[in-house]
Amino acid sequence: MELLRFATAGSVDDGKSTLIGRLLHDTKALFDDVIDAVAATTARRGGEGLDLALVTDGLRAEREQGITIDVAYRYFSTPLRSFVIADTPGHVQYTRNMVTGASTSDVAVILVDARHGLREQSLRHAALSALLGIQHLVLAVNKMDLVDWSEARFTEIRDEFAALAERLDVPVVTAIPLCALDGGNVVDPSPHTPWYDGPCLLEHLETLPLPRYDEGALRLPVQLVIKPAVGSGAGVTAERRWYAGSLAAGIPQVGQEIVVLPSGTHSRIAAVEGNAPAVRVQLEHELDVSRGDVIADAHDAPHAVPQILARVAWMADKPLRAGSHVLLKHGTRTVKAVATQLHDRLDVATLDTHTGVDELGLNEIGTVTFITSLPLPIDAYATNRTMGSFIVIDEVTNGTVGAGMVAEPVGAPA
Repeated sequence: MELLRFATAGSVDDGKSTLIGRLLHDTKALFDDVIDAVAATTARRGGEGLDLALVTDGLRAEREQGITIDVAYRYFSTPLRSFVIADTPGHVQYTRNMVTGASTSDVAVILVDARHGLREQSLRHAALSALLGIQHLVLAVNKMDLVDWSEARFTEIRDEFAALAERLDVPVVTAIPLCALDGGNVVDPSPHTPWYDGPCLLEHLETLPLPRYDEGALRLPVQLVIKPAVGSGAGVTAERRWYAGSLAAGIPQVGQEIVVLPSGTHSRIAAVEGNAPAVRVQLEHELDVSRGDVIADAHDAPHAVPQILARVAWMADKPLRAGSHVLLKHGTRTVKAVATQLHDRLDVATLDTHTGVDELGLNEIGTVTFITSLPLPIDAYATNRTMGSFIVIDEVTNGTVGAGMVAEPVGAPA
């Protein structure tokens, strides 16, 4: 069955958790014990019925504060498609969690409270979604019941968001008026919107064209080398080694000419097993291939370069400065690196770029040049989200402190 990953985002109290709870409830994805627990908690707080926001606000701290502070992943299916939902935080101090949830999503659902319209965090999440390469945004104008299902108010917010999306170069935006609390236009049509002739949210998510990750030239980051079995008394079998991993692009074909990066050695594919994206291949020649290498199409391979120009979303309290020593994890390889220059910082609220910056602080985004200890085979993020991304790791604590999106591999042939 087809799988669609989508993230919900927006400002605090715009109804993200309630919307996801409504989707799960109305698609019969909740077990009876979960519904009973939510009903009991709702009653204990003095409410009536089901507070569906409690379905995703699973952490104790979240339940006590009534906010989402972590990324909650939920899963459900319909007869047409399976879904993975990332319920991301609305608070500005948890923007890094939003980056985590949206980084693997195909669609971003940006919720907006119809009473308040677009707020700073709504703009921030839309900008981050575009920066992360999400090509389809859904504007869910929520709490329409609190503005009497006003078509004029919906149109005003829709047009303002369309102008923002144009600045962000997002090619597709779909606006839907809804009420997550009672379910109007979430799974079933609302009788309050005779003026709206578009799909409900679920119908829209079921019928969106899915991104094709099997397109493009072959990219197979090697995760595991499977050595030939040892026979009992007969020595090693003649079977060649297998190289296993998750495809970043393309489909390997028997007889296809490949290059192993960063070494640059060539061979051909002798055998393929598995179903995309998890596959393993054998090569015609016994080469020195190890975890972290990339098997790529010999006629359209990425350039292995020691210098990277990237947009970085910084996620640590300790700022990133020129001269900072870090680790970069790209695909299945981790290397030492130095941030040699900070070029600019993006104001995600205004989309203005400020040059002459000395550091990147928590939740800030900027353009940075890194020099790596070993050349990395890298594509631009706009070309390949997997081969064009990396995470930044603190070399002392081993904690993730940043996420990078490659603008260009510096030093690659023009």
